[in-house]
Parts: sequence; structure tokens; C-alpha cells
Amino acid sequence: MKEKENMRDNPIVAYEKRVISSIEEYKVVAVLSLIAFPLGAVVAFIEVVFGRGLMAVTGARLENPAGWTAFLPLAGVFIALIYKEFGKGTERGMALVFDAAEGKCSIPLRLAPLVIIASWMTHLCGGSAGREGVAVQIGATLADQAGSRLSRNKLFENSRDTFVICGIAAGFAGLFQTPFAAIFFSLEVLVCGELKYKSLFPATIAAFTSYFVAKACGLSGEHVAIHAPEFTLDLLWKLAVLGPIFGAVGAFFASTLRRTKKFLPVLIPNPIIRTGLFGLILGILFIALHYGRYSGFGTEITHAALTGGKIYAYDWILKLVLTILTLSAGFMGGELTPLFTIGSSLGAVVAGFLGLPPEFAAALGYSAIFGSATNTFLAPILIGTECFGAENLPALVIVCSVAFFANFNKSIYGSQKKLGI
Repeated sequence: MKEKENMRDNPIVAYEKRVISSIEEYKVVAVLSLIAFPLGAVVAFIEVVFGRGLMAVTGARLENPAGWTAFLPLAGVFIALIYKEFGKGTERGMALVFDAAEGKCSIPLRLAPLVIIASWMTHLCGGSAGREGVAVQIGATLADQAGSRLSRNKLFENSRDTFVICGIAAGFAGLFQTPFAAIFFSLEVLVCGELKYKSLFPATIAAFTSYFVAKACGLSGEHVAIHAPEFTLDLLWKLAVLGPIFGAVGAFFASTLRRTKKFLPVLIPNPIIRTGLFGLILGILFIALHYGRYSGFGTEITHAALTGGKIYAYDWILKLVLTILTLSAGFMGGELTPLFTIGSSLGAVVAGFLGLPPEFAAALGYSAIFGSATNTFLAPILIGTECFGAENLPALVIVCSVAFFANFNKSIYGSQKKLGI
């Protein structure tokens, strides 16, 4: 007994144990990083198929907005039927991704094709939705499937969250072509207030692999060079004013979306009737309101805001309301691309009151409302830097910092854990 106690108290033995433990940890990271290469490539290829499909259906809709939008009720019924028939256990979407990262469940493989098809149908028929939620779910599904099999090996028994993080990073980077933002979004989105640095290197490998493969296959992101004004005290107070505005709008979007998603199924429990009825109402609204201006991603509005094009003062409000109704009714897609539209159009409008260049304020809104609604801090700063240029970094840090503080810890992801600010 005394010999064992001496062994435990011996500093040399303790040091050897720490060295062995560190070697084991680095061994796990090294193997996970090797796995991240093929994982990122596979995710990228699927993102390319998904992205090209979105471009095809969006192009078809833009050629005949009224004709395709008339089918939105039927698209809603179709989505509800396929989920009822084949989607049991997948309805929770992003909530499954968060649970899988904690090892509470495994994401069914059928989630990926279901959410791809449903998203294509939503965009073809004019629903207001994004694509990042689908991209992230695709990446997380494939990564979790790999992790659930490899976790039987003792080497990977504590690495399920790293697999999911790699999938999120690959999905985001491949479709949006913003690898740095993808890395830190994957690291900070699961738990607000904590960065999962143990997953940093594998996530980096997965993100850049997916980015380069998807880019080689022709996918591109939103990249517009924005000139930042000279950084002065006058600019500083204006940035400090923008931060709470963007933070409050992002928080409002997140909380309203979550409440509406809970309320509509209570109001109309039958998903087939619900999506069909709201598809009819939304279809009429989309055509009546500037003939499909608020359908789909809203990238036309975003581009106009970032390049000095025509922006209506109410663009951001209508896009916000119609996106919430589309996603709450049961149609499929992400939230981030509409958030980019909401943020950029709001920024362009507010710029006039503050005497700021509208393109510059639009870029800040694009980034900050994304961060506020997702309750993330580093990812929006990086996505703004990647999309609009590094000279905007000081302004992005200030606005995103204030917006993050002013969002009252709200998030579009109901399963996100929060450790506080």
C-alpha cells in the first residue's frame, strides 16, 4: 500500500503520466485530422449537388415567379407527406445536431436527402428560406454517422462532438465559401460561452478541404469589396449605435421564430393542412409584394444593399416576417441567408440617418444580425472579413461585440447551451 502511495506522490511518475496522457490526446487529434480530409471532401460533393440544385430551381422560379409560386401550397403538402412517411425522427432538424454532439442520439442518415428535397421544393415554389441550415445538417449527418461507427473504438469514445463539429464546419465552408467563419461557427455555436478548441485542428482540415473541393466544382459565395471609412471618434459612436439595433433585430428574429414554430402546430395540429393553408397565404403575399422580391434567399436584395442598388425602407421587415412564417409553417431551409438579407437591407436604411455609406452599413448589418440571431461572436466578424475585406475588421469587431451583448442571449437554435456572457 505504501509503495502505491509513494508512486502516486512521486513527481517523476506524475510527470510521466501527464506525458503519456498528452501523447494519447495528440494521437486522437492526429487521427481525427486525417479522417477530416475525406469527410470534408464527401460533404463538399454533396453540398455541390445541393447548391447546384438550388441554383437550378431558383433560376426556374425567377423565369416564372407567379407560375411556380402558385404551387407553394402543393409543395407544402408534399413536404408534410414525405416527412410523415419517411421522416420520423428527423423532424427536429438542427436540434438533432446539437443532441448528437452531446452523444444523446445519432442523426438518421435519411435526414440529409429529406432536407435537400424539401429545401429544393421550398425554393422552387417561392418560400422565403435559406440554405445554411440544410448545409450544416448534411455535414453533421455524415460526420455523425462516421462518428457513431468509429466511437466503438476506444480511441474515439469521447470524440462524437468533434465529428459533428467537423461536419458543421465542412457544410458551412463548402456552401458559403467562407472557411474561417465556418471553423469558428462550428466551434462556438454548440455552447455559447465556450470554444471547443480540442476540435480546432480537425475542424480546420474539414473546412478547408470542403472549401477547396466545392470551389473547384464551381460553387461561389457572396464576396463584395467594401471600402471602410477612416476610423475616427465620429465613426466610433455611430458604430456603437448600430450594434444595439442589429442585436435587437437579431434577438427579435430568433425569439419570434422559436415562438411561432411552437404556436402554429398548436393552432393547426395537422401538418398537411398547416403547410397547405400557409402555402396558399404565403404564395399570395409573395406575388402581391413586389412580385416575388421576398421569395427564396433574398440575394437580390442583399446584392442591391451592398452595391448601392434600390432598397425599400420596409425590405428588412417583410423579409423577416415572411421568413418566420415560411419556416414556422413547415417549409424547409435555413435562416442565415435571409438574415444576411435582413441585416444588409436594414443597414442600408439606417445608414441614411447616421451619415454612413450605405454599402458599409449594409456589410456590418449582414454580419452582426447573423451573429446576434445565432448567439455567436467570432463567426460573424470573420464572415464579414472574408466577404467584404479585412479593412472592415475594426468596425466589425465593435458592431458585432455590441450586437452580441445586446441580443439578450437569444438564439435561433433552441438546443444551444448557454454559459452566459
